[in-house]
Order: sequence, then C-alpha cells, then structure tokens
Amino acid sequence: MEVVDFARKILLGMDLDSKLFDCDKVEFNKAPENDFSLAYPARSSKIKLSEKQIKFPKGHFHIDEKKAQALNSFANHELLAVEMMAMALLIYPHETEDQKRFKLGLFKALKDEQKHFNLYSKRMNDIGYEFGDFPLNDFFWKQMPKLKTPEQFCAVMSLTFEAANLDFAHFYEKVFRELGDIKTANILKVVYEDEISHVQLGARFMERWKQDKDLWSYYNQNLPWPLTPARAKGKLFLEEARRKARLDDEFIQKVKGYKDEFKVTNRKDWK
Repeated sequence: MEVVDFARKILLGMDLDSKLFDCDKVEFNKAPENDFSLAYPARSSKIKLSEKQIKFPKGHFHIDEKKAQALNSFANHELLAVEMMAMALLIYPHETEDQKRFKLGLFKALKDEQKHFNLYSKRMNDIGYEFGDFPLNDFFWKQMPKLKTPEQFCAVMSLTFEAANLDFAHFYEKVFRELGDIKTANILKVVYEDEISHVQLGARFMERWKQDKDLWSYYNQNLPWPLTPARAKGKLFLEEARRKARLDDEFIQKVKGYKDEFKVTNRKDWK
C-alpha cells in the first residue's frame, strides 16, 4: 500500500477501524503531500478530541471508574501518536533512501502504537467501559502544525513525549502491580519496552541530522514553543531506559537536570 494512502486512511477515517487499519508493507511511489493540513484528525463524535483541559485521576485506581479514566487517557495518547505519525508519513519527504528508512522506522512505531491502543481499549472493555466514555485531550495534536520537519517531529515525539512515557509507563506499571491489577500492569510493561525502541528511532536519526552540533543544542533548537525539555520526563527519571534507547549520557543528564515552571503532578502517593 502506498504510504500516503495508508496515512490518509488513518487521518481521514472517522472510526477506529480506519485508525487501526492493519497494513503489512508501505511503498513510496506517490509523492508526499507536504501542503496537507488538518485542524483535527477525523473522529466520530464518540471519540472526538476536546479542547477542554482534562485532569488525570489522582489515584484511587482500585475503583473501576478511576481505572477506566486512566486507561482512556493512556489509549488516547496512543491513538494521537498513531495520527501524528500518520501525518508525518504523509507530509515529510521520502525521495532519498535515508528519508525512506526514517519513514519505515516510523511505520513500524505506528503499528506498535496501534497495538498499544488495542491493549488499553480492550482492558477498558474488560471492566465495563469503552474508549471515549470520558473526554479526550487534544494537547499532543495541537503541537503537530508546528512540526514542519522530521527533525522537529523527532524532537517532540521521540525525545519529548515518548521519552517521558518511559517514566510514566514504568511508574504506572508499578502502581497497578501493587494494586494487584496484573493485566493493566503487563500492558504498561509492553508499552514501556516498545517505547525504548521508539525513543531510539528518534535518537538515531537526530544523531545523523545534527552534523557537528551536540544533541542537546540540536534538540532544543527543534523544540517548538511552548514545549521545553521539562516535558521529556516524568516524576521518576529512568536513566537506564534512556541509555537502552541509545541517548548519550550528556544529553540524559541535561534532561534530568533541566527545570522551569512546568511541574509534573506529584504522583508518588497515588494508588
């Protein structure tokens, strides 16, 4: 299937079947659509994105409703990643072999995100809820129009959002495991392990593209306002996970030590 057709199916399809369409292989015969824009990816009313600020539940995950709210949020992040990666596949160039390799890596990551969404969504079904039963935040998607280049995309998606999810997925795996919810904990473990390879994808190509610049400077150069490196980490900072993702130690320490006014909600006592 042509990569641009695959991407358009995801972005313009209203239902989850379109978003989760299983494609084994993509080709690059059709030109990318670099002028394509979309205020929001198409979604049916049940799963429509909301501009409202949606608060993540503060614990009490032994209560099914609170657990479902958390799973709804996790699943939405995965679906947003699918849609943002589809947009990247559609608009960025693929004339050179290097550009094609980047998109093939992105295609593989997108399929992981589809898998993660399915795991979270089915877990919601297990406890009597459906994806979209709670409002769906649009924050991630609102960054997409700012990402004009693959470098900006990797800075935001791989080295910020997915890097932070290393910390969050590991943290919530522990929370749910301590509660005895092994099914949810095991899903978060899968997400965490896959996320390492997604961060590694971004790190590998950013290292290629940065030329003689150091990764930290290049990363910050490609982060659009108002995002900062503070968004690239959770409450707990997993250095080893970032090393597994092939981020260099200098970069890891710079992210770890970075502080500004952005505060991650204190979750250390949540159960």
